[in-house]
Amino acid sequence: MPQLSLAEAHALAATAFLRNGAREEVAARVAQALVASEADGLKGHGLARVLPYVTHLRAGKVDGKVTPTLTRPRPGVLAIDAAHGFAYPALTLAIEALPAAAAEQGIAAAAIRRSNHCGAAGHTVEALAERGLVALMVANAPASIAPWGGKVPLFGTNPIAFACPLPGREPVVIDMSVSKVARGNIMAAHQRGEPIPEGWAFDAEGRPTTDAAAALAGTMVPAGDAKGATLAMMVELLAAGLVGASFGHEASSMFDGTGGPPDVGQLIIAIDPAAFSGSGPERFAVLAEAVESQDGARLPGSRRITARAKAAAEGVTLDEATIATIEGL
Repeated sequence: MPQLSLAEAHALAATAFLRNGAREEVAARVAQALVASEADGLKGHGLARVLPYVTHLRAGKVDGKVTPTLTRPRPGVLAIDAAHGFAYPALTLAIEALPAAAAEQGIAAAAIRRSNHCGAAGHTVEALAERGLVALMVANAPASIAPWGGKVPLFGTNPIAFACPLPGREPVVIDMSVSKVARGNIMAAHQRGEPIPEGWAFDAEGRPTTDAAAALAGTMVPAGDAKGATLAMMVELLAAGLVGASFGHEASSMFDGTGGPPDVGQLIIAIDPAAFSGSGPERFAVLAEAVESQDGARLPGSRRITARAKAAAEGVTLDEATIATIEGL
């Protein structure tokens, strides 16, 4: 399969967005996010997203020309309106504004409303940890998980991401979906015409399925069964109910051009370790070293770092069909 350098992959995606109504700065930022996910091996949030993103641009479900705005209703609260644009410019605004607010208050939160697909949430918290902060992010998504015991989806796959700095090295980054796997993995398998492993999803009748198309029409299996479904509800309440966004069952699909904007939300909490008495990164390093001292154990996020370094040196592998699809856009 063809290899593209990261610069070539970025140009490929950015050009598709530019030619479908996104302004230059937005096209570049969205392409940057997708290529970063591709480089980290997170293909469900990578260049497979170019097609649905362009579909949203063409249908008017996302506005590629808007600029997010920030207000500060309370000293520790940053209210960000993504204005039904892509989530990434709003996330950038949060990353830029949270460090000063957290340093001033000890803790600060950014609430992003009228937003869209946020990609790999781990990238957002990682960026804050690189600025010396402890960060927690939750985001809701269109409904694909049913309450435990039910059959009708109400909750999204709703990522939860956390990062904290370590002295002299990359931060610890935890990025998990409340479903057994991210829905983007099923979307990517569907685009490739491949089956999915057993245990990832149910079809519309509630039966286990390995058919990616049937899975997209059905529901996701929550991680930890009832516990995962409960976490999904918690994220809905924080990222949508608290922020003022649509709940998962009210949001339109992130995969097609039907309906209005998804209107989902994200909540990011940033903590300045210097405001606490635990000594911060140095203390975090004690636990990190204890994890790594065990044979076979690794820190969360370390696999991404390895994949990222390889991609920087060798580029990313894309199948010809994906390249042709993006070029055709």
